[in-house]
Amino acid sequence: MDDLDLDHESVYDGLLGGDSSQWAFGTDFEDPLAGVDTMIPAGVDGAALAAYCLMLGDDALIYAHRLSEWTSNAPDLEDDIALANIALDLLGQARLLLARAAAADASVVPQMPEGSPVPPEDALAFFRDEHAFRNMGYVEALNGDFAVTIVRLLLFSSHRLALLQRLATSVDPVLSAIAAKGVKEVTYHRDYAGRWFVTLAGGTEESRRRLVAGLRTVWPTYAELSRSTQVETLASEQRFGVDPAVLTEEVDAVVDHVLAMAALERPDLPPSGTGPMGRIGRHTEEMGHLLAEMQVVARAHPLGKW
Repeated sequence: MDDLDLDHESVYDGLLGGDSSQWAFGTDFEDPLAGVDTMIPAGVDGAALAAYCLMLGDDALIYAHRLSEWTSNAPDLEDDIALANIALDLLGQARLLLARAAAADASVVPQMPEGSPVPPEDALAFFRDEHAFRNMGYVEALNGDFAVTIVRLLLFSSHRLALLQRLATSVDPVLSAIAAKGVKEVTYHRDYAGRWFVTLAGGTEESRRRLVAGLRTVWPTYAELSRSTQVETLASEQRFGVDPAVLTEEVDAVVDHVLAMAALERPDLPPSGTGPMGRIGRHTEEMGHLLAEMQVVARAHPLGKW
């Protein structure tokens, strides 16, 4: 030990490296869109752009929270970390998309107390009431067991990847950049889920039984991913967004390929629901419990600085 001349102060100082923005406590986070031109492109309706970004951002935010519930509860450490990282990727997408929504139409941001240090994207995440969220009911459902989670993640990530690939050509340069980054992340999400899907199908009798049960649990909600709203139709017409209905054939091909690899067939089950209820602010009972947990600290300390 005598040969090690460690200056403990400089060692800890070195952790910051002159940039403290990566730490969660006691520092300020920069505007995620700082230095980015957030002007609304010609021919694009700002309110529609904000509404569309809320939809995609809320999908990512709520599903990130749901997946984060696997932390310390996954089957093994590797999958504990993998699911947490997927949740973090989605949380990053949510932050950018909610920031874009606020920049496109400031009226969507909840009114905060005077002097509140909360940035717009955090206000959207933590201070909106349930009816103001525009995420699909698909992402707010309870995780179920590991097989249910894998099935739900496979279907969601297959659809989101197809959407982001098309969104990368958006006339809105901000959305285009967010999508291009997201494609790399969601490709991993889909591949992770696909590998586990096939592994569970070809594993033990119990793992296959659970996978089949998970598939039957999630399958009726699969159709919701392709249901369109007026906002998404307008987004497609103005070329800043994607109508999810046009992705159905492409996504089905991916899902059918994974099912074939697992020697499984599509469940013969009718779709649940008749419309995009979450997109218009009508949510399941689970959503209220999720938001209560997610928002409790921020709402208890609206003037807090973290």
